[in-house]
Formats: sequence, structure tokens, C-alpha cells
Amino acid sequence: MSLYGILLLSSISVPLLLSFDKKLQFFKSWKYIFPSIIIIAAIYIFFDVQLTKNFVWGFNPQYHSQSLFFGLPIEEWLFFVVIPYASLFLHHSFVLYFPQIKLSDRLTQSITRALIIGMAVSMVLSYDKTYTLYITATMLVTLLLGIAEKSGLLNKFYVTFLLILIPFIIVNGILTGSFIDGEVVWYNDSENLGKRFFTIPIEDFLYAFSMIFLNLILSETFKTKGKIFRKEFKTNE
Repeated sequence: MSLYGILLLSSISVPLLLSFDKKLQFFKSWKYIFPSIIIIAAIYIFFDVQLTKNFVWGFNPQYHSQSLFFGLPIEEWLFFVVIPYASLFLHHSFVLYFPQIKLSDRLTQSITRALIIGMAVSMVLSYDKTYTLYITATMLVTLLLGIAEKSGLLNKFYVTFLLILIPFIIVNGILTGSFIDGEVVWYNDSENLGKRFFTIPIEDFLYAFSMIFLNLILSETFKTKGKIFRKEFKTNE
């Protein structure tokens, strides 16, 4: 198995096994989780293919399988399933066991507004850097959706994202060259800000936030719509 494959297997194994925990019963949310993962993955993979074609980033064949689809190794396709699943598992687990830990509406709004301004400024200043422009635009849309969403997901996600960052830094650190010779995923630094946290481009933190939060918004939307549908169905019986 490739190094990329091992990292993905390590990321998904524990969350998948604990999905059947009697208290959490995360498996019951699969009907909402997997459709959201597929939809968001399709969007991110589309841009992933384009950015790979334009050499914004690429993949070291030494560390992935030889199975390529639209120029992406199979592990990269699985990345958009494994990482969101593991991240959503962490989010829901933390919320279940620590429901009282969340940011106030006022603090959440202040952080979100500051981030929106930061993303807008970054888009203007980094219009010639493809990765930076792409992910700051994506992050801006994500935050605006977070504001429009009224159930308080951002209040909780700002907290749980800090927890998610622990495995993210480990996995993405290895993918970008920490602890190994070379890197699994290489970046063209002329297309980003060229600033890194250890070996991780700082844009990757925004990438992770937007990808995971969009999955969370969509899965919760499916869940809410499902409850409404079931209620209306029972009423009409």
C-alpha cells in the first residue's frame, strides 16, 4: 500500500469503527453524511483536476498508487471522502459529549466578519496567485453560507475545528513533506503566498475549514429536510 493510502486508512479506521458507539450511533447519520460528502467532493475534485493540470500542485508517484483518474491518483479521490467523514465524526462526537462548549453569538459574528474582510482583502491582493485566490474565494462563500445558516453551526464548528486541526496537521504535514524524503503533494509556491506552517501551506488551513464546514452545512440541511419530510408524511397518513 502507498504512503498516501496508509495515511487515509489511518485517518478513517478509528472513526469508522467508533461510528457504531451506542451513545453516538454515528452510522445513523450516514444517509445525510454520505450524500453531502459526494456532492462536496465532486465540486472540490473538479477544481483539483483543473489546478493539477495547471501545475498549481501535483503528486509524487513515489508515494501514491499508479491508478490515475483525470490526472489524480485514486488516493486523492478518496481523500475527499475519508477526511470529511473523519472530521464530521470528530465534530459530532465533541458536540455530543460537550454540548455546552461553543462560542457566543457575538464572538462568532465578530470572528466571521473579520474573516470575511480578511478573505476579501486577500482576494484583491493575491489575484495573481491561483491557489490563494481559489481558496480565499471558496472560504468567503463558506463564511457567507455560515452567516445565512441560522442553527448556530459556526458557534460549534469554530471550537471543533481546533480539535480537527490536530490530526489535520499530522496527516497534512506528512503529505506536504514532514518526516519523509520529499513530499506526497507538492505545491508551486508562485501560485500561493509561499508561507507555511512547518511544511503545510497556510492556504491548506482555509481549504480544510471550507471543505469540512460545507459538508457539515449540507449534511445538516439534508437532516433537517428529512425530518420535515417524515413529519409531513406522518401527518398525511
